[in-house]
Amino acid sequence: MNKLIFVVLLMFISSCQKEFKEGPEATHAHSTVESYYTCSMHPEIKETKAGKCPICHMNLTKVEVEIDEPGTNKSEIVPVKTSYQCKDFPDVTSETADVCPLDGTPMVKVKAPSMAGMNIAKVKLRKAQLSHFKPHYFPVTTMSMTKNIRLLGSVLQSEDKESNIPARISGRVEKVYVKSTGSFISLGDPVIDLYSPQLITAGEEYLIARRSFQKDKSKDFKEMMLQSEERLKLWGIKKFQYEGWFKKGSIPKKITIYSPATGIVRSRNAIVGKYFKEGQNFFELSDLSDVWVEMDVYEQDSGLVSLGQSVEMKFSAQPGEILKGEIDFVAPVLSSTSRTLKIRTTVKNLNGKLKPGMISDATLKIELEGMPLVVPRSAIIDTGKRKVVWVKVSDKQFQARVILTGQESEGYVEIKDGLMENEQVVMEGNFLLDAQAQLFGGYIDMSTSTGHQH
Repeated sequence: MNKLIFVVLLMFISSCQKEFKEGPEATHAHSTVESYYTCSMHPEIKETKAGKCPICHMNLTKVEVEIDEPGTNKSEIVPVKTSYQCKDFPDVTSETADVCPLDGTPMVKVKAPSMAGMNIAKVKLRKAQLSHFKPHYFPVTTMSMTKNIRLLGSVLQSEDKESNIPARISGRVEKVYVKSTGSFISLGDPVIDLYSPQLITAGEEYLIARRSFQKDKSKDFKEMMLQSEERLKLWGIKKFQYEGWFKKGSIPKKITIYSPATGIVRSRNAIVGKYFKEGQNFFELSDLSDVWVEMDVYEQDSGLVSLGQSVEMKFSAQPGEILKGEIDFVAPVLSSTSRTLKIRTTVKNLNGKLKPGMISDATLKIELEGMPLVVPRSAIIDTGKRKVVWVKVSDKQFQARVILTGQESEGYVEIKDGLMENEQVVMEGNFLLDAQAQLFGGYIDMSTSTGHQH
């Protein structure tokens, strides 16, 4: 990769040489021009005169480099030294670990200063180079930032909506109306016919109490009738059922039980001939009128999410539709395996189109606090060990400066440290400056100071 950059730069310099003229215009007040011959395939070859490369025998290319005179291109970086200070007397410092001379306590290590804001290279372009160098600049400015976090989610059944159809009284199942697991049951649908001697006896007691009340409108018979009705209701008998029994004057041997809930049959326990005790479940249901959408947030974004934030979701089952929800659950711990944080929202599913297991493409929009300084992402050169921008000093001079960055949003990056408002940074052309600084030794060797290399 370095060789490719070098070849491009050689072509850039060679084209500039055609416009180069000997005389006062070729040099600056505080600079000189040095030239040598090198091989585009083997840049380590540097000869004082034209010829061929001793390795590949290609013709050597002439390179001219403008060198500032001593004292005109000093780096502003200062080697970082470890120091120590007294815990209770911070003004007392030492370059070695020692005890505080004032109170005799061990001195503490002082945290090394950040590299942010340090200039680590300078490039000065000649007039011939400037005719081919067309940079775009961006003034460092403040702006409000909105971060859109893309999330992958999955639909789950809501645990809040799980329900059962239990046996409220003991009896034997005589008929099952629900065909299979996965069937949809609505509120009031018949589910089983039950034979229950206890329930039949309660029905007969109701008929006796009501007949007695019709003959004698006494308060006692009325209370007996009302108590009988209440008992039947608690055991799951509908009003139209015991009203029908009274009209017919008899209780059926098989009594139909109706569903008290709506949902999908998750478990079908009712089988013809099976005896159920009070409290055992005929069916277990899942109500999908509300569903959960669970999403994973990566660790670097986990500190931005909180309850009540708005999230937009798209589902392939509902093309062209955007569903909105609010975060109503944030997991208290991060997954140690996936390094993600679980968050969840509840979505209305009245039409039943959303099924557990479906995948959603979600976007969480977060308004970041404050008005931070920002620069375009294209202005930053990220070496992995540090982040650098090229700052315009003049039309001919540029400085490479280390910066400390924060959040990134819509192509802009927050600047925590290293730049000031209205400074001009290079948006396009910064990689050419970076290549020239690397090829011609413009970067300061920091291996002896901070341990960072470009």
